Amino acid sequence: MTTVDLGTVFKGSPSGRLIETKGGSRTLRANDVVIDIAYSGVCGTDLHYRKADMVLGHEGVGVVSQVGPEVKAVKVGDRVGWGYNHKSCGYCNECWDGFDTLCPERTMYGVADLDIGSFGDRAVIDADYVHKIPDAIDLRDAGPFQCGGATVYSAMVHSGIQPNQRVGVLGLGGLGHLAVQYLAKMGCDVVVFSGTNSKREQAMQLGAHEFVASKENPKFENVKPIRHLLVTTSFQPDWPLYFNIMEPNGHIVPLTLR
Repeated sequence: MTTVDLGTVFKGSPSGRLIETKGGSRTLRANDVVIDIAYSGVCGTDLHYRKADMVLGHEGVGVVSQVGPEVKAVKVGDRVGWGYNHKSCGYCNECWDGFDTLCPERTMYGVADLDIGSFGDRAVIDADYVHKIPDAIDLRDAGPFQCGGATVYSAMVHSGIQPNQRVGVLGLGGLGHLAVQYLAKMGCDVVVFSGTNSKREQAMQLGAHEFVASKENPKFENVKPIRHLLVTTSFQPDWPLYFNIMEPNGHIVPLTLR
């Protein structure tokens, strides 16, 4: 059996300070991929776990250095990434329906594989949850796509967003700025909602077609109905205000927790 040294890692601690320490080791299983980590994004969830005795980070990208004997999808030298979910059973109703994050046997950041994280030298991840990074994307830019990007895109797919639909994005932070770009590239009519006009120029540069500052237009006068609303802020919005501008059979998708 091949043993993989995880190298140096950064863990949480009771004080909330990151601790640099020696990681453990893993036995390379048949479907495992060893990733030499090049970059990592930093997610708000990492802050939630900063006091936990675990290796932090779940937006990892790097280069494959070893693979198990049954791995076919990637090879040594490939640029790859992984995210929040590390493994699911692949056979339950949730997995078959495309909701593998709800699988009762899921292996997920923060509750399992506490010795594996992207704040370190190396990670061992099941090949089913490793994906190639396109050559057109610099690895330095790819980290946030592993969680923030996947969160937004998954919401778009599961809510049935289609080109030419009018879609609202509430908030223009980490998730919101990705949502605007995805939706614009899909051909949607993108409306950004924010408190003030301070992010109007940025929103339009990212591909938004319309910008609504709620503090300056508190009754949403002359705002046409939207089919979907992606809520990417952590504060509680004035829900009735948004209910009033939703199309019949519209969808509101909250993406964050407070």
